[in-house]
Amino acid sequence: MTARIFKPAKNAMQSGKAKTREWQLDYEPEQPQSIEPLMGWTSSGDMKQQLTIQFDTKEEAVAYCQREGIPYQVSEPKEPIRRQAAYADNFAFRRVEPWTH
Repeated sequence: MTARIFKPAKNAMQSGKAKTREWQLDYEPEQPQSIEPLMGWTSSGDMKQQLTIQFDTKEEAVAYCQREGIPYQVSEPKEPIRRQAAYADNFAFRRVEPWTH
């Protein structure tokens, strides 16, 4: 039962960064999922796979895993590359192609 500690990515459908500031702990599956023969649904007997715990800091998540004796793996988030852009750059003389509507 290995735990994965990470910062969730932002929602692709929205521009906001809600629920991306906290660190999240998810358990890796211990058992493979199986397909129910009658309905064709996917099921698993592993209940820890449904558990998600959120922490304010990475250190709190690591301390929780160490205290409970859970092996863990930390995934560091990649910071996005920010490019400074200003509205005035649309009309700058150094622009390669002319600005048009």
